[in-house]
Amino acid sequence: MKLSDLNNLSVENIGSWPTPVKAAGAVIVAAMIIGIGWWQDIDPLKIKLETEQKSEVDLKIAFEGKQKKAANLPALKQQLEDIKETFGDLLKRLPNKTEVAELLVDISQQGLGAGLEFELFKPGNEQPADFYVELPIEIKVIGTYHQFGTFISGISDLPRIVTSHDIKISPAPGGRLTLQTTAKTYRYVDEEGEGS
Repeated sequence: MKLSDLNNLSVENIGSWPTPVKAAGAVIVAAMIIGIGWWQDIDPLKIKLETEQKSEVDLKIAFEGKQKKAANLPALKQQLEDIKETFGDLLKRLPNKTEVAELLVDISQQGLGAGLEFELFKPGNEQPADFYVELPIEIKVIGTYHQFGTFISGISDLPRIVTSHDIKISPAPGGRLTLQTTAKTYRYVDEEGEGS
């Protein structure tokens, strides 16, 4: 086959082409079909595959995190129950409205029992907070350092929560000391806004 024979080939008469030319034409057409198919179908699918593979990594990380949480779920539920129980116990230690007067008597009895002389014992106005009401009590007593320790210790041992704030100790006549503090007790406020 000569080059001049290739120039005489007609597309309208492909069936009469020589076999090597038909094979070469078939290879060219097949390469074009594969190239167009790759460009139209395979390339977008390849990009989608890469995106899905990246997404798979993120999903695996999220799954592992959730799996760890699920594995710790029984321990977390037990911890929540313990917190609820502790919170309930603490709420029981907060006086209700009827117990505040009794608590004030208990605080003054602790001071008298320690041998202190009261100069001031003044309950203040209730101060609402998030879920509780704070009742401050201004206290000023005269005594010795050890009597103050007995008094503060006695207050902390009461069955209801009482905290001491702004403690100031200064000299008093006769070689004794003066203790000024603000004792605070707390009262729980339920969801309706009423104190317990």
